[in-house]
Amino acid sequence: MKRVSKGYNVLNLVLIIAMLFFTVFQSKGQQLKPAESGYAPVNGIKVYYEVYGEGKPLVLLHGAFYTIEMNWGQLIPELSKTRKVIAVELQGHGHTPFSDRKLDIATLASDVEGVMDFLKLDSADVAGYSMGGSIAYQLAAKSPKRVRKLVIISSTYKTNGWLPVINSGFKDFKPDFFDNTPIKTAYDAVAPDKTKWRKFIEQMIAFAAVPFDVGEANIKKITSPVLLISGDNDGLDKVELMKTYQLLGGGVSADLGPMPKSHLAIVPAQSHVSLMMQTKTIAGYLDDFLK
Repeated sequence: MKRVSKGYNVLNLVLIIAMLFFTVFQSKGQQLKPAESGYAPVNGIKVYYEVYGEGKPLVLLHGAFYTIEMNWGQLIPELSKTRKVIAVELQGHGHTPFSDRKLDIATLASDVEGVMDFLKLDSADVAGYSMGGSIAYQLAAKSPKRVRKLVIISSTYKTNGWLPVINSGFKDFKPDFFDNTPIKTAYDAVAPDKTKWRKFIEQMIAFAAVPFDVGEANIKKITSPVLLISGDNDGLDKVELMKTYQLLGGGVSADLGPMPKSHLAIVPAQSHVSLMMQTKTIAGYLDDFLK
């Protein structure tokens, strides 16, 4: 009975995610066409990117299974009004071809740095959601001079930064759970080789099963100002989130000393997926922080 219940909960999680994605697809979506797009040859693969607007560069890193449009479609029109937005699709995601190369946070962060090199960006502000946030942490820790300001949305620098129910839930994921979902629809819409769908999902499940940890000492050494944005019920362990904020210099009494350069925002009544639908809220936070 316990096994049946566990499987039911995992399937429910997939269906809930699928329904939330469907909501995203029914929204207005991305209205702009990129001023530039293409592929950057990095680390033996080709990584797709899109460029919007003009101004100081802002690199956007999406969450697992997402495309640029799914993750950032509503925000890019706002962010690109005052900034040069560079949105990246990571290995196997969206337009970026599937590769047998093993996935890990360090490799994906190196890919992002490679895209910056290709576009001749010495440094940029970087914003990452979910998996993209973990990659952004790794990039800032490894190459601090490349990151001016860092925005982490509903993400953590280590596996144990998620609630146990999140980490245990994904252990029972099967590739066929994702068939006939909006995730598959998004993949089919832009993937250069649709026959790689099953391999892509298998690769991502294997990637999610391996614990990661950028390292407390490395987070503490990050010199960039960091904005942490989290939904109050987004699956992040809020005790660990507060510890992370303290590593970044936050969690003090600003009445008795200077305000920390890093900030923390908890958005009420939001889950992991619904948080990214709060376009005005997130755009407002980013606009204030990145000035």
